[in-house]
Amino acid sequence: MSIYEFYQIFGQIVFILGITLLLLLFVSLILGKILIRQDRLIFPKLLLFTIDVFYGLFKKFSENLGLDEKIVDQIGVEVRNKVNEKSFEKIEPKEKILILPHCLRNAECEAKLGSSGLQCINCNRCVIGALKNKAENMGYKVFIIPGSTFLKKIVKENQFKAVLGVACYHDLNYGMMKLSKFSCQGVPLLKDGCINTKVDTKAIFHKMGVINTKNRTPEVPCDHRPHKRGFI
Repeated sequence: MSIYEFYQIFGQIVFILGITLLLLLFVSLILGKILIRQDRLIFPKLLLFTIDVFYGLFKKFSENLGLDEKIVDQIGVEVRNKVNEKSFEKIEPKEKILILPHCLRNAECEAKLGSSGLQCINCNRCVIGALKNKAENMGYKVFIIPGSTFLKKIVKENQFKAVLGVACYHDLNYGMMKLSKFSCQGVPLLKDGCINTKVDTKAIFHKMGVINTKNRTPEVPCDHRPHKRGFI
């Protein structure tokens, strides 16, 4: 075989692999949108494989199609929620942990940062105290963390089988990906930011098995005081 023939065959192989990859990304995007819009999970292993292995490329592909790159993380979270939903429900609360982001805190929060995260003092200025107390009464261990460094520490120092996490879509998908050996459920923030973010508390209580989410209001502010509603 001549060098020319070798490069010709090599080029054809690269071209075929490229087309195959684009088809994989396109199919995964379609399956993900079906899940988000119709609540139907199809080929979950294919979706997780595409997201985990081609994460950055998948985001770039979505952007090139004129879509918000957040859709990739949204698909990842929704797929993981569906895949782990039944196993999560079967695990006792005492074998679960609840991880909350410190950005839910009120701007006037006086809680100190400890070795395992923020130490809530139940000042009732935000929803963290209510979520923490309810979860702990059920048997959960609760951690309020500012970053993934604390997540690694929590996994290393605690025994648990399931995780319920709250974060923005990007951090939530990343965290659930890293905790894939556990039964994970995630609730995304309704408003991102560094402080005074928003979350649907009823969605969290539903994941915990406290309430049914029928006819729930989609938005719950983290601060109980009156506030101006903004675009999310």
